Amino acid sequence: MTSPNSSTSHHGAGAPAGVWFKSSFSNPNGNQCVEVFFDNDLVHIRDSKDQGTGPIIKVPAEHWPGFLAEATRRADAGGNQALRIEHAPDGTTRLHALDSGTALSYTSAEWAAFVAGAMAGEFDVRTAGARMGAAATA
Repeated sequence: MTSPNSSTSHHGAGAPAGVWFKSSFSNPNGNQCVEVFFDNDLVHIRDSKDQGTGPIIKVPAEHWPGFLAEATRRADAGGNQALRIEHAPDGTTRLHALDSGTALSYTSAEWAAFVAGAMAGEFDVRTAGARMGAAATA
């Protein structure tokens, strides 16, 4: 049974169909980044290194701002209700779904690009939704 805090699935059955996006601070030529997709009341997170075949962590939209606040260090560590953020001595960052323990690992460059995008508001639900709506009408 899945708690309301977060859940995971693999690409394919149950994976969102739509537009995944990454931070504008990510390497435009690389395929190594935190990718996010907004789908109604859920925010999906995956690692682009997995090329769409790895785990996806789903976070209820109501818990997303708390996660972003912790990721950008605007809130104390351990305060969000969906994910545990682990920073390793080698610079990697792991995200763990609190309900399942499923984890995604990011290099220091990947995480820094995500955090820079979060600081710039690129991952705010309203900002990202407006950007996707503009792309759909273009």
